[in-house]
Amino acid sequence: MSTKLFARYRARTAMKAAFGAAKARGGRKETIFLPGAARFVRGGVPADAALPRVAPGLGAAYEHCRRINRHYGKTYYFSTCLFPAHLRPAVHALYAWVRYPDEWVDNPGNLSLSAQRDKLHEWRDATMDALKSGESGHPVLAAWGDAARRHEVPFVYMRDFLDAMEMDLTAAAYETFDDLRKYTWGSASVVGLMMCRLIGATDERAIPYAADLGLAMQLTNFLRDMGEDWRERGRIYLPLEDLRRFNVTESDLAHGRLNDNFCALVRWEAERTRKIYARADEGFAFIPDEGRLPVRMARVLYARILDKIEQNRCDVLTRRARVPTWEKLAILARERRTGTAG
Repeated sequence: MSTKLFARYRARTAMKAAFGAAKARGGRKETIFLPGAARFVRGGVPADAALPRVAPGLGAAYEHCRRINRHYGKTYYFSTCLFPAHLRPAVHALYAWVRYPDEWVDNPGNLSLSAQRDKLHEWRDATMDALKSGESGHPVLAAWGDAARRHEVPFVYMRDFLDAMEMDLTAAAYETFDDLRKYTWGSASVVGLMMCRLIGATDERAIPYAADLGLAMQLTNFLRDMGEDWRERGRIYLPLEDLRRFNVTESDLAHGRLNDNFCALVRWEAERTRKIYARADEGFAFIPDEGRLPVRMARVLYARILDKIEQNRCDVLTRRARVPTWEKLAILARERRTGTAG
């Protein structure tokens, strides 16, 4: 049996065992609706699902965050599950806190532009209230308010993130890479800085590396989702100066032209992103041992998406590059065996 087939067999066996265990415990189907957004969260949740080490009365709130993370952030969730039990709830809460605004902006349903903006402002105010009072009637704000207070996450990071979400309401493209980075600072880099607080990477020397890792992961998303962003939202997250450099036009995007110019553009963007990942790698020394493997896995799996894009012949207009579960498990085994995360 080949190595790839064996890895797939092991992955299927592990998943069957997990589903069987959940069924034996009496699993149930649950649905979450993100108010104001256009999508639902559905999935089997064990009836006796318990969340480790959370403040009294907040178990349901943190569980709500976990389910959102599991549904929307497949790769992120896979890596999050590698954190020690006492760190996972806060990481789930961070994901859910950023997901709500992201859904209002990217999948608004019937929300008008002014209603989207109002929701972002309300979320900002409600977040501040949760941080000040330590409580909220909204499950995500209750969990995130608790986590952010305990880990002393600066509100300025949250403000910068929400400012970036508001930019998405009016900005459809960015002229230069420097212009794009003004957006990605809030949409991605500060998320990396908030994560540092949650996992105990508080050495200030870690800041530029965490910001770079957030940037690289966001650039990976931009490249992977290029077709979807153009078709569904009219956005181009690759700098316009790069499109001109490779003679790629908006008409090429609209008509799905995967010509040599377009492929050269994709490969160039992928290579720049890989260099940013490499730069971010220097910061792993500042991550505590218990958090290093999950962060390393997130970094490796997101970078692997770039490889998948090139394997798909640079088709990011009609195909979505994915890392299958069997490959994630194989990479995890390799990382643990080689100790590159430690």
